[in-house]
Amino acid sequence: MGGRIFITLVIIVLAWNVKSQNVQLHYDFGEGRNHFTTTVEMFKPDKYGSTFFFVDMDYSVGDVEGISLAYWEIARAFKFWEGPFALHTEYNGGMGQWKAGDASGAFTVENAFLNGVEYSWNADDFSKGFTLQAMHKYIQGKHDASFQLTAVWYLNMLKGKLSFAGFADYWREDFMFGTDKTKFVFLAEPQLWYNFNSNFSLGSEIEVANNFGAFKGLKVMPTIGAKYTF
Repeated sequence: MGGRIFITLVIIVLAWNVKSQNVQLHYDFGEGRNHFTTTVEMFKPDKYGSTFFFVDMDYSVGDVEGISLAYWEIARAFKFWEGPFALHTEYNGGMGQWKAGDASGAFTVENAFLNGVEYSWNADDFSKGFTLQAMHKYIQGKHDASFQLTAVWYLNMLKGKLSFAGFADYWREDFMFGTDKTKFVFLAEPQLWYNFNSNFSLGSEIEVANNFGAFKGLKVMPTIGAKYTF
C-alpha cells in the first residue's frame, strides 16, 4: 500500500448484460511491508453505461493495530449510443493512520475527481478485452488541472481456468521526497489468478510503482491472494 493505497482495481470489462462482485484477501510480502489487504469490488452494467467501485483496507502496517489505510474509488461510464466510446466520471479518496513506537498520527488521501472519455474493446467471446481512459484530474488542495491516463485489461486462458488482468495508471501529481520534487506517478497492478471454479480463485498481484505514495523511484511489491466471486 502507499499513500494512495494498494489498489486492486480489476475492472474486468465483461458483456453489457453481465455483473460481477468479488472479495479479495492479499498478503503483501514486499520489502518492508508484510501486511494484509482486503478488497471489495463491484462492476455492474446497465442500458446507460456501467458502474464500478472498490474499497481497499490495509491492516496492521507498522505498529498500528487494526485498519491502517482505507481507500475507495467509484466510477461511472455513461453511454447513450452504440459504439466503443463512453463518457467517464470518477471519485477517489481515503484516510489512514500510522504508529511507530509512542509516535502516531493520521492522514487523508486527497479527494480526486476525474472526468474524461474511455474506449473499450472486447473479443466476441469475451475471452479478452481492454479499456483505455483519458481524464482531467482535479486533486483537492493540490492540483486544479492535472491529468490521468489509464489502461485496464483482461485475458482468460485455458477455458477460463487462468485469468490475467490488471490496470496501469499514469498521472500528474507533485510529491516531495526530502529536497527532491517529482511531478509524475506511474502505478500498475497486473494480477494472475487460477480459477478453481466460477467462485474461488488463488493467485498473485505485483504492484509496480514509480514515485507512488511514500516511495521515490521504482518499487516492485508482490502479493499472494485469494478471491471469491459472487
